[in-house]
Amino acid sequence: MFLWLILLFIFLPWIELLLLFRLADLIGGWETLGVIILTGVIGASLARWQGFQTVMRIRSELDHGSLPADALLDGLFILCAGLLLITPGLLTDATGFTLLAPPARTLIKKTAKRYIQTHFQVAQFGSFTERADRSRPRNMDQDVIDVDATEINDTESDDS
Repeated sequence: MFLWLILLFIFLPWIELLLLFRLADLIGGWETLGVIILTGVIGASLARWQGFQTVMRIRSELDHGSLPADALLDGLFILCAGLLLITPGLLTDATGFTLLAPPARTLIKKTAKRYIQTHFQVAQFGSFTERADRSRPRNMDQDVIDVDATEINDTESDDS
């Protein structure tokens, strides 16, 4: 884990700076700044639009009683893409735009699912109610509540 943190916080910014300086040498400093701003704005807009669509898909799947595993993974990857795209740099922008492309995201989701299935214990249930029914013992006497109803009128209480 420590090695990944070193790569993330030391080598990635160093490589990003080298690439930005090289781009500035090729096209100019102001143009490079424009590229950074443009990719940030376009990326944030795309991430917001795709994120909204994914939230609507999650709601729809939940309304139909199914677990939105694919949509949740899409949402996670779109969130990561948005974070990468607002970070200045060419590699982070390329990775962010790749995560926003649905075909690439589908391939990455397959790899992520395979990793999750091999490294984590995954339990599957048919539905939410089926899981709730299995989790608690059933005692029929506790499921019945005997009550007597009494009607109360607001007009009667005003007369007294």
